[in-house]
Amino acid sequence: MGLGTRKIAGVSLLLAMSLIAFMLENFLPPMFIPGAKLGLGNAFSLLALVLYSPYAAILVVVLRCVIGNLIAGSLSSMIFGLCAGAASITLSILLWQFAFPKVTLVCISVSAAVVHNIVQCLVFCAISETWQAVVYLPYLVLLGAISGFAVGLASVLVVKRIPSRMFAKVGANVALS
Repeated sequence: MGLGTRKIAGVSLLLAMSLIAFMLENFLPPMFIPGAKLGLGNAFSLLALVLYSPYAAILVVVLRCVIGNLIAGSLSSMIFGLCAGAASITLSILLWQFAFPKVTLVCISVSAAVVHNIVQCLVFCAISETWQAVVYLPYLVLLGAISGFAVGLASVLVVKRIPSRMFAKVGANVALS
């Protein structure tokens, strides 16, 4: 990964903020569907991808899932979160590397959120052997699109506020116009 001290500090800060958002969301009631959350911690994974590298984004996702679920005491949720997080960050990386800027950061976020919700639901169905939970998929896709839009928009606003000289300091290849 070849992270220097500045990059390690930056990725660590994004991880810490991601964990804080994850923990705060655990205190909120589910959004309309059992277990549904806004996914604010994903904004920091997206920022790690944009500002640092795919490896940094993967690191933030994996550590947020593991540490967050260990603190929250929900080991079963860790399985769902890791599977869904792996699928969504893989899609984000592929879209970022091969489709950006034709596909905007907001679109990447929406796509990743929708995939995250679909995978999480399918993993739940597979583990519980209760396929009736797929009736939630249309609602999960809609909630994923809404939350992905909010997270993507927040990420774009943050990146736009970062001075272009900072991109060079963190090693980012692109600044959003």
